[in-house]
Amino acid sequence: MGWRNVIITQHAKVSYSMNRIIVQTNTDKHVIPVSDIQLLLVGTTQAVITSAALCALAEAHVKVIFTDHQGEPISEVNDYYPTRRTAKLVRQQVAWPESRIAKLWTKNIGSKILNQIQVIDFVGGNVQPLVDELDKLELNDVTNREAVVANKYFSLLFGEDFYRRDFSPINAALNYGYAVLLSMVNREIVMNGYLTCIGIHHENNENEFNLGSDLMEPFRPIVDQWVSQQRFDEFTPDIKIGLVSLLDLEIGFNGHQTIVSHAITTYVADCLHYLSSETEELKIEVKLPDEVSSHAINSHV
Repeated sequence: MGWRNVIITQHAKVSYSMNRIIVQTNTDKHVIPVSDIQLLLVGTTQAVITSAALCALAEAHVKVIFTDHQGEPISEVNDYYPTRRTAKLVRQQVAWPESRIAKLWTKNIGSKILNQIQVIDFVGGNVQPLVDELDKLELNDVTNREAVVANKYFSLLFGEDFYRRDFSPINAALNYGYAVLLSMVNREIVMNGYLTCIGIHHENNENEFNLGSDLMEPFRPIVDQWVSQQRFDEFTPDIKIGLVSLLDLEIGFNGHQTIVSHAITTYVADCLHYLSSETEELKIEVKLPDEVSSHAINSHV
């Protein structure tokens, strides 16, 4: 499995030769083994990528994300025929027991709220309003504590005047970070042979990534914590690079120290095994870092 996150931020041609991705810019030439790459983010509309490069990256299960003219993630590449997908797995997915779906969604939301509490505690805020809502969480979150907590949480984190749907640099950064997380969750779902469009809570017919949107929830606060510690008036390339580098951030997951991308790999597989009745227990415990790290991006072109 790859480990390097590659971001294209300038005019470039991305091609393939002899098991390597070649990134040719106006001034430099970068050669990167395909097997080293975990994520390729084309963060400019001034880059071209060859079909040979896309095929090689797809075969290696490398997640490729494209951004629009504003630098916002707009699409990603999914493998058409993942190696593990079978008719049996698809039939399993559409027949996941409602009881397991409800329990997993409850655990997901419980973990997400606990992680949001960690973020508010990290910034020195009052966590009691969130703790009170967590205590009201019911099976399958039938009272929608997730939404109630979100309203309180973002006000505590970014101020009473903050509105999640505003077109602001903070929201742009949050959306960008979430998109990167979603792409990695989608990658793991596909690599395990399941469909990203069939979710356990999200069910929008126009959303190709319903299941990814469901499973990414506990990891969103990692992005929130990092963004809350940055001071910026514009959504700059440096902020984008920092958000992608969160995949290499060290966190605690189920009692072990690991990096975010590895935690996502384990977590997604655990969730899918649980939903398919292959395991009886599921643990989702995330320990956020005590300080916001700024790992350097593996490759920045």
